[in-house]
Amino acid sequence: MTEFDEQGRPEPPFMGDETETLLGFLDFLRATLEWKCSGLDAAGLGATTAASPMTLGGMLKHLAYVEDHWFSRRLHGNDPHAPWDTVDWTADPDWDWHSAAHDSPDELRALWRDAVARSRALTAEALAAGGLDQPAQRPWPDGRRPHLRWILVHMIEEYARHSGHADLIRESVDGQTGE
Repeated sequence: MTEFDEQGRPEPPFMGDETETLLGFLDFLRATLEWKCSGLDAAGLGATTAASPMTLGGMLKHLAYVEDHWFSRRLHGNDPHAPWDTVDWTADPDWDWHSAAHDSPDELRALWRDAVARSRALTAEALAAGGLDQPAQRPWPDGRRPHLRWILVHMIEEYARHSGHADLIRESVDGQTGE
């Protein structure tokens, strides 16, 4: 049975196996981002702090892209989903961050939630097909193929790093603090 903390985040299992533990921590960090972005309007999602142009809206869009990139494109070898399929990444390698300013809060949240839902389904499919040792279908340029285990740990690292950013940005917006 999943337990939830005071913010509504699912607690990672204390006695889970490797897969349950990895998925539990990834879902906890996804829920942390959702919490940090909750209740904010366009101004709140577009706020910056210090010298960084990073915003919570940009973070939602970036992490939606990262979800699709690793679980759909790399792990399963799929072509990019919209809106990623029309982006000129050479012209703007940070398009996901920059373009978020033109999206509404509802669009940003929906883009991220849809990407997470696809990632969960694709992860379940890969686990059923080969477990954590399931190799990515799309290799890196040097031919190596990370396993699902590596992708999950990388996504935990990605969310953990951005959770710290999100905490600082949210505090600058309205004073809300918390882990």
